[in-house]
Amino acid sequence: MNRVLTMLIAGAFAASLGACNKAEDPAEVQEDVAAAEMEATEEVAEAQTDLTQDTMEGQAETAIAQAEGEHKIAMERCEALAGDEQKACKDEADATLKAAKQAASLPGPS
Repeated sequence: MNRVLTMLIAGAFAASLGACNKAEDPAEVQEDVAAAEMEATEEVAEAQTDLTQDTMEGQAETAIAQAEGEHKIAMERCEALAGDEQKACKDEADATLKAAKQAASLPGPS
């Protein structure tokens, strides 16, 4: 019985090896190639979208960091003024910072 089972397993193995590297039907190959090309195109488009989103986020972060730096500089310059002039200077610096942050958070062109 073991001998018969062993021969059946060996026969099945040999048959499975014979099926390897067999050329597919050209129409089936063409379908597979088209599907692979479509999938690759979609993956590239998705990667480009991700890159664009990351770039936009990086630009917004950079703009905000620059605005905050300019705000600190402006606030220090305001310290040279006195009274109402100093208050007006600081209010203007705050307003400029707020506007820059709002502009940086706006969605870019589609």
